[in-house]
Amino acid sequence: MMNLFLIAAAFVAAALTSAPDGAAALPLIAALGLVNSAQLTSLFTGFKAVFKTAFDGVADSGLLNLAMRVASTNKNEEYGWLGKFPGLREWIGARQVHELAANGYTIKNRDFEETVGVDRNDIEDDNLGVYSPLIAQLGFDARRHPATLLAEILLAGETTPCFDGQPMFAAAHPNGAAGTYSNLLAANALTADNYAAARAAMMAYTNEAGTPLGVLPAHLIVPPQLEGVARAILNAEMVASGNAGVSNVWRNSAELVVAPELAGAPTAWYLADLRRPVKPLILQMRKEPEFVSKDKPDDDAVFTKKQYLYGVDYRGAVGYGLPHLIIKGRPAA
Repeated sequence: MMNLFLIAAAFVAAALTSAPDGAAALPLIAALGLVNSAQLTSLFTGFKAVFKTAFDGVADSGLLNLAMRVASTNKNEEYGWLGKFPGLREWIGARQVHELAANGYTIKNRDFEETVGVDRNDIEDDNLGVYSPLIAQLGFDARRHPATLLAEILLAGETTPCFDGQPMFAAAHPNGAAGTYSNLLAANALTADNYAAARAAMMAYTNEAGTPLGVLPAHLIVPPQLEGVARAILNAEMVASGNAGVSNVWRNSAELVVAPELAGAPTAWYLADLRRPVKPLILQMRKEPEFVSKDKPDDDAVFTKKQYLYGVDYRGAVGYGLPHLIIKGRPAA
């Protein structure tokens, strides 16, 4: 019997070698008969290959461009440096040291998972093909999930505080001796005029000392419902002016990001400066997505439900970066 298992394992290994995505090996695994440890090892290898192929093949959401990716090493990460961007000055006398904020902005990591159960009978009866799309979907979902989290905090930005204690999108962010600044246009639908007003407002932002921050917005972020309007603003060669047409001065002035994840707020739009190392949002990763299994004979699900579990999990979180790098516009409520 042991020799038969070794022969079976050899056939499985050969199938996996000839099928990099692992899918072709799965029916062969099932056809070998009753479930054993060698088959389960090969099944995991095949599923993992399917997962990786799907994960690697997914195009990243444009929303990821809004986030500064940070490698986390703890349960929480504190961002005391947010807001400490005074800019260079002429060096006269001693250096001016800008200390971290006493009460920094903290982002707590969260756990995320998705799991698929494989019935033992399906392994024994050569019925594994139905699971390959589910495993591939795990890979797709794992790659796209951070963008879903980023969309959630964008949509909640008028009520959720950022590092300065104000909502991320607010009419009065504190700015030291310079007073306040606004990154919320609360009665402004997406039009060419309002787009121009948002650009002008952002480029006028200063630091606490009144020195211009040099903000240059170059990305317009919209839900799919505003794609046509946004393309007309950024791509049209001519625009109407009375009974005539004139050149579109805003043509190619920004890159368009259409985010299906923002469809829940169909009239809201965002303009951002994404040229800097620091971004409007933060994507914090404690543990990258990992394909895992629970398929030992004494595992609870296997023993009580004859079900082998395969899934993905990761640890991370999202949060707000610098509010002066993004402005939100929307019609009046």
